[in-house]
Amino acid sequence: MALINDREYEWADLTLILGGRDITRFRGLKYSEKIEREAIYAKGRKPVSIQSGNIGYEGEIVMLQSEYEALVKACNGSVLGACLDGLGCYGDPSKGDAMTTDRIESLRFTEAAKEFKQGDKFQEITLPFIALDIKNQI
Repeated sequence: MALINDREYEWADLTLILGGRDITRFRGLKYSEKIEREAIYAKGRKPVSIQSGNIGYEGEIVMLQSEYEALVKACNGSVLGACLDGLGCYGDPSKGDAMTTDRIESLRFTEAAKEFKQGDKFQEITLPFIALDIKNQI
């Protein structure tokens, strides 16, 4: 049964814990689970079935330069060698929200690029990652 006027999660409800640290200066979080699928053809032009293959987990974290520099320092000079667990927590139980937590296991960054453009007032850094698993822990 659908609730009418139910409260949806918003940006202010999101907490990101990365390597046991509450990340306060992040501006974006995206993660997904993907599976390889392939249509199998036999007689005729139409597929006869769809087979599934490997499952993969990837995403990206967007953070401000000061948060990135703190992460680099905590990772001994490079985020590319880090292997961290991440928690994306949604909701505020003090407001009556049900807390939902997604656990991103063994997150490894695949790129560490910086970019500045004319007119920028601050630096945003996007860190793409792959992970071993993403588990929803309601």
